[in-house]
Amino acid sequence: MQRAEDADVRAALIAAAERQLAAAADGDIATRAVCEEAGVTQPVLYRLFGDKRGLLDAVADAGFERYARRKAGLEVTDDPVADMYAGWDDHMAFAAENPALYQLMFAPRPRANSTAHRRILELLEATLVRTAAAGALTTTPRLAAQLILPANIGVALSLIAQPELFDDPALSHRARDAVFGAVLAGAGEPIGQDPVRAAARQLRSRLSLSGTEKLEPAEAALLDRWLERIDEP
Repeated sequence: MQRAEDADVRAALIAAAERQLAAAADGDIATRAVCEEAGVTQPVLYRLFGDKRGLLDAVADAGFERYARRKAGLEVTDDPVADMYAGWDDHMAFAAENPALYQLMFAPRPRANSTAHRRILELLEATLVRTAAAGALTTTPRLAAQLILPANIGVALSLIAQPELFDDPALSHRARDAVFGAVLAGAGEPIGQDPVRAAARQLRSRLSLSGTEKLEPAEAALLDRWLERIDEP
């Protein structure tokens, strides 16, 4: 019973903190105000979260769960490249709809322990596997994700923090097209500099999506490692 009660109180504190954050002009919250809104004492907050930093980490991680549910609801088409474009634009929409939460999730905070940033990177990398399996990536899903996500975040944070400075309405799409141009194979162009690397990348991605009954698990793991080594920069 105590655990269930703690879960309810924890959820109430996270929700109150997010509302306080959204209303704050300076992007900060007061734990006393959060506790008053949730109807608990400050020692309860400190017992559940450790300190204000722990509470903010929990709010950021709750934001990731909302982000992940949103991504899961996006249409998955037969064109993974088109889905990449839609994914970028949806990321920007999430930022515009939740500016305070987004800044908490992605703006650097000293000693933050939120896992939101890492988990969203992993989510993007998993999505890019489909693009690689279609032969449309010029690099690995991991390296593509490490380029795309910081660019997406940088544009979103700039538009939230300084909209008067970054006032080009086409900025997001121009940045998107530039970044995607660095990782996507152009129509009719060879996929990457090395056709062997490109073939290894595509096969590895296809196998990660569908697997094969032709190989024993140990053989499949060995093949995956060989393909990974072939595609290493």
